[in-house]
Amino acid sequence: MKQRESLVRLKEFQVKEKRRQLSQLQLMMSEFERMAKDLEGQIAFEEKKSGISDPSHFAYPTFAKAARQRADNLQVSIRELKVQQDAAEIALEEAQAEHQKAAAIEERDIRIRA
Repeated sequence: MKQRESLVRLKEFQVKEKRRQLSQLQLMMSEFERMAKDLEGQIAFEEKKSGISDPSHFAYPTFAKAARQRADNLQVSIRELKVQQDAAEIALEEAQAEHQKAAAIEERDIRIRA
């Protein structure tokens, strides 16, 4: 019976770990989105200041060009994190189902012993 109790605790730990991972991914995504928004504001300011908004123009501000590249990289990272988030959500659902199954078996064993 101790083995079943430890199995339930293990499954509970796995669920908590999956939740933590999912939360961490969501936090990273929101931070990247904030950073990208800040960069877009800086790009707009630089373009307004220089009067050139075409990135292919020879006099386009170097800072705006670098900031645009960084913002694009952040958007790629956000999309990759979204894929990881979807996978983490599926893993969490699976872990929760396994935990519920183990808890139900333990509860059944307790009733049988009583």
